[in-house]
Formats: sequence, C-alpha cells, structure tokens
Amino acid sequence: MSQSLPPIKVHQFGTEREPVVQIDEFSGMVDELLKAGRQAQYQEGGAAYPGIRSWIEPTYLERRRELMMQAMVHVFGFQQGVSCEASTFSLVTKAPEDLSPIQRIPHYDHSEGQLIAVMHYLLGPETGGTAFYRHKRTGFETITPEREAAYDAGLQADEATYGIPPAAYFHGDDERYELIGEIEARPDRLILYRGRLLHSGVIPDPAALTGDPASGRLTINMFLRGR
Repeated sequence: MSQSLPPIKVHQFGTEREPVVQIDEFSGMVDELLKAGRQAQYQEGGAAYPGIRSWIEPTYLERRRELMMQAMVHVFGFQQGVSCEASTFSLVTKAPEDLSPIQRIPHYDHSEGQLIAVMHYLLGPETGGTAFYRHKRTGFETITPEREAAYDAGLQADEATYGIPPAAYFHGDDERYELIGEIEARPDRLILYRGRLLHSGVIPDPAALTGDPASGRLTINMFLRGR
C-alpha cells in the first residue's frame, strides 16, 4: 500500500466477523468541515435519531474516491458501484431522560447488506465513538431480513423479563447486550460498516450534549448503497 494513503484498519468484531473499516486522516480538511458544520442550519433528525441534522454535500469524498471504492470492492464485495442515500452533519442533543425506549439500546440502521453506514468523526475521544454489540438472548450481532422477526421477539421477551430500558445512553454490558468492539473518535477518522450491525454511539458525558454546533458532538453521517 502506498505511503501516501491514510492509515487503514479493518476490524472484525465478535463471532460473526462483520468488517468495520477504519480510515484515519481521511479528508485532510477537518477544519473546513468543522467550520461548515458550525455554520449549518439544523432540524430534527427523525424519530430514531436523538438529535438534529443538516444536509452536507458528499462531494468532499471525491478526494478519497479511489480508496473508498477499494474498500467497497475488496471489503464489502460491491462490484458495480455505490450511490449516496444520505449525508448529514449530526448533533446528538437529547437528554437521557428524554430518550424513547428504542433509543436506550443498541440499534441497526437497515437489515439489507447493501447499505453501508459511514461515520466521519470531526472531534476527539472526549466526544465519544461508536460501539458494537451482541444481543444476548438471540446471539445476533447483525440483523438480516431473515432475523428481524426473531430479534423483535427477543426484544419483547427482554422487556417482559427486565422491563423498559433505563433512561440512559447505552454503553458497555448489561443483561440484554454484550459489547463486542468499540471505535474511538479521532479528528478526521472515518469508519464504514454495514448498517445491519448492532451499534450505538458512545456518549461519555450526556450533560455536555447541546444543540450548539460550536460546542456540540458534531459528526458527519452518511448512508451508501452498494451494488
């Protein structure tokens, strides 16, 4: 691999060994991205996301187009191209007591294996990275279409046994989930993983969450669809 390329690592957490690609020093323009994110206009991020979002054009990925395509082909097996379905600056803002029950546990983005989640960290480890999990009752680390019914039934059984999850951002282990891997936030670190992995954002200090992009947990999130 050329020394001009940024440092790359492929993690394979848990027993299912699903790849999580980590690319450090990805864009070389983190200061520009931070400036743009702090000047952006935000709106509610939707029912599932505990915060606010603002669209960003994904054109800056062109700087690393060849590298991204190598990952899509050689790690994820996409041979016919990739399209971008969403690209946003994101700020986690909700206080723990305001989280809905489904926001208090790890989640998956989509059961289809063609959907790749992208997390581009713009700030340091004090803002929290991303953690990956195994659901203890089912043993699932990924939720595929064939597993969705069994996973939903497992969640219902968890609630019947343990009650509503506590009002907190999930991290670590409990009776429901086991932590199988974690990526630390670093400025200009980008990770890619299939949206079917069970995961959760790491929120080290919920009291510091804010909707002010000048001081909040500012990241860029994307969804890419491979063919």
